[in-house]
Amino acid sequence: MLTLLPTPIGNIADITYRTLTILESCELILCEDTRVTKHLLSILKERYSLTLSFKDIYSFHQHNGKERLEFLAERIKNERVVYMSDAGMPVISDPGQLLVEFCQKNGIEYDVLPGASAAPLIYAASGFESGKFYFYGFLPSKGGERSSELAKIMGLGVDTILYEAPHRIIKLIEEIVAIDENREVFLAKELSKKHQKYYRNSAKALLETLKNSSTKGEWALVIAAHKEEQPTLSLQELLQIDMPPKVKAKLMAKLSGKSVKECYEELRK
Repeated sequence: MLTLLPTPIGNIADITYRTLTILESCELILCEDTRVTKHLLSILKERYSLTLSFKDIYSFHQHNGKERLEFLAERIKNERVVYMSDAGMPVISDPGQLLVEFCQKNGIEYDVLPGASAAPLIYAASGFESGKFYFYGFLPSKGGERSSELAKIMGLGVDTILYEAPHRIIKLIEEIVAIDENREVFLAKELSKKHQKYYRNSAKALLETLKNSSTKGEWALVIAAHKEEQPTLSLQELLQIDMPPKVKAKLMAKLSGKSVKECYEELRK
């Protein structure tokens, strides 16, 4: 059986009890980076008196995934195997999809444990009111594809979540400003960590803030939805429209603050 395990995105205390229990019973660990995972396991052993008895640990990512599947196929079928990304939920902007697909195609039982993920966390922290969001993850690092994708995102009618590296965060805000300097953006630095910080303002104002602040650390952001300007209708324009008096009276009442009855009487004069 394969189990995809969530790992803390910053604060080690966010590890789940189920994750600890499964780590103690697994026979094989697959992970994004063995160095990162071994360091995490060392901390967990010390802090939670974790007893580990797994036989092997191998890296598994987009560059070696297919090769690893050929090498480890029988063990994935017959042993208690876990997969861990460096931080957060596997598959969500992280490797792991190949493993899930492999299990589905071969009838292998698998499970995904719930746990820490930056996307819902930053949206909850943003305070944006729609309650709906589109998760994009990382933009292409450079070139026309990056500009094209950002332009599409900026035109969406839904709040959009992005991740960005510290050395590119100012560049990203500059790119947003170039498209719409007044667009509202929520920025989060070092989510769940000691130096966590939130920013919410227009893209233009945030750019000035970042230029005078340290950008070291991991970043996530929410770009507010593009809002279409609602056309307005004056009372005089409404009076010139040919429509049934009762319907027109209701619209007049909303524009003028008068009662529907008063507006209807005015139309009959």
